[in-house]
Amino acid sequence: MDEPMALYRRYRPETFAEVIGQTHVTEPLRHALANNRVNHAYLFSGPRGCGKTTSARILARALNCEQAPVADPCGECQSCRDLARGGPGSIDVIEIDAASHGGVDDARDLRERAFFAPVNSRYKVYIIDEAHMVSNQGFNALLKLVEEPPPHLKFIFATTEPEKVIGTIRSRTHHYPFRLVPPKVLTTYLEELGRTEGVTLEATALPLVVRAGGGSVRDTLSVLDQLISGAGDDGVTYDLAAALLGYTPDSLLDEVVDAFAAGDGGAVFAAVDKVVETGQDPRRFAEDLLQRLRDLVIVANVPDAISIGLIDIPGDRAERIENQASRFGRAELTRAADVVSAGLTELRGATAPRLLLELVCARILLPGADATPDGIQARLDRIERRLAMAGDTSQPTTPAPAPSAAAAPAPAPASPAPTSEPAPTPTPAATPSPAPTPATPPPAAAPAQTVREAEPTPTPTPGTVGVADVRRLWPQILDKVRGLRRFTWVMLSQNAQVHSLEGNTLTIGLVNAGARDSFARSGSDGVLGTALTDVLGGTWRVEAIVDPSAAGGATPPDGPAERPSHAASEPPAPQAPPQGAAPEAPTASAPPVPSRPERASADAIAAARATLREDSARPEAYDPDRHARADDPAMDNDGLSHEELLSRTLGAQVISEIPHD
Repeated sequence: MDEPMALYRRYRPETFAEVIGQTHVTEPLRHALANNRVNHAYLFSGPRGCGKTTSARILARALNCEQAPVADPCGECQSCRDLARGGPGSIDVIEIDAASHGGVDDARDLRERAFFAPVNSRYKVYIIDEAHMVSNQGFNALLKLVEEPPPHLKFIFATTEPEKVIGTIRSRTHHYPFRLVPPKVLTTYLEELGRTEGVTLEATALPLVVRAGGGSVRDTLSVLDQLISGAGDDGVTYDLAAALLGYTPDSLLDEVVDAFAAGDGGAVFAAVDKVVETGQDPRRFAEDLLQRLRDLVIVANVPDAISIGLIDIPGDRAERIENQASRFGRAELTRAADVVSAGLTELRGATAPRLLLELVCARILLPGADATPDGIQARLDRIERRLAMAGDTSQPTTPAPAPSAAAAPAPAPASPAPTSEPAPTPTPAATPSPAPTPATPPPAAAPAQTVREAEPTPTPTPGTVGVADVRRLWPQILDKVRGLRRFTWVMLSQNAQVHSLEGNTLTIGLVNAGARDSFARSGSDGVLGTALTDVLGGTWRVEAIVDPSAAGGATPPDGPAERPSHAASEPPAPQAPPQGAAPEAPTASAPPVPSRPERASADAIAAARATLREDSARPEAYDPDRHARADDPAMDNDGLSHEELLSRTLGAQVISEIPHD
């Protein structure tokens, strides 16, 4: 079985037309060859693997071609066949590795043999590779020969460091600088090569191959050769390339970027832990994160960057990148990229790379700790984005009063009931007279009902809301729930937390099974879904599970004195009226307890007592059932104590009891 040849040798160009990405060099050389104006010495410089030695061989073939002067070698004459890819070579074209033949003695030996005429060809061509390795004494020994060579002699120096070639040699050559090949050119070339080889190359894997090659054609072909050798029946896939080349998967980068956008530190550090636990290099992860931030910075500053080809991203990732860029401010993205770039320098040779990576993530999450103009601008971007988000979320709710106003005429037929004129008449019209008495409770329940019925179906936001966004906006969602139904607000604010989000289904964790069952039976999931629609838009489905860690859940935002008094007094409402006017001493000062949930409960109790005092001061306006709703759960005690009943229904825990005389 024949040993397969490496790709970079099998596809080495044989004409200047086959050299990719070096048009600025190949076209002038072709014109010089066609016009028979070839210089006696050339200096080819540039990064490794970009075509310097290959172009030198093509130039030697074209010079010794039997049809010369010609821009491209014919490939049919004996000289062209000898110097072709895989050919035996020519005795008149000598390649010298200056790394091992760079001394003065080697230069003298070359100088002595250079004066002999070529054997079979028109010119004797010396290709000196890695010319920067020639010592100064060796260059000085060649100086006279390079300056005034015999007519049959040509020199081609190839080097990656032209500044190390002494100036007297450089001044006697034509210098052609080679460049790295652009990614788009390399991608197109790899696609053609894959079709030639009959190997399937996944579109998302090609950018990884090009990035690993770093613009060098030889390095890129070496990487691709390795991937093709290890590919299965499905060809070179993204997963294979990412795993073999050590790049961070896109899913993990998306997770980190989304967490940065939401300010979710838990998700960020969980991703860092995942990087370390899976054996990935923290520095490589930081490089990949910086590359992603670079794409986001460009998209944020140039919205059509992907469509005009400014960023080479496959189509299935373009929408995701644009969505992520829209969730950051431009200054915030720039600052994050600066922080990661500075962290990369610190990670070089670090003894604790994980710690440094976590510090970099912490700096990105805390723009408030950055007193530089970038940090201040990042904070302004975050504030503006939140204000814009609040403005967008208020739009679906602003039309709500209009339908409620339109729905107001609906109860109008019942308004004739207050007319007292027909009351003395024993006609059937007198029957609506009891209507004013039950008409007092509906005002408390009517707003929630009208909002729910008259609320227009908002346009859903396609895939832009994550669990981190829901957690960040949870206080606003609780405010909406408080306005819709206080019973649901009490359960969510004290005994629930956001567990997960899949599509448009939000899972809520409640402290125990009793709280979960009460939440489901009371229709609170519908109230929470309405609040989610008001704040986030779209259509939502709510599920409840048991999560013991939800004890003492999200605390309501500041301002519990506005309306939480009714929420706090809702469960014990039937027992509150007999108290009459509550004593001043308990309401003036709550017992000093250190924990936050207890302080919040004490404030709510004090507010509830204040409301009771106001109601008791106006006995004609007091109605013990004014907060009741038809869909409230039945409070069947089953012989349970009040502590057990509160725990089963609301998931509450009695901390202390204050006796009242």
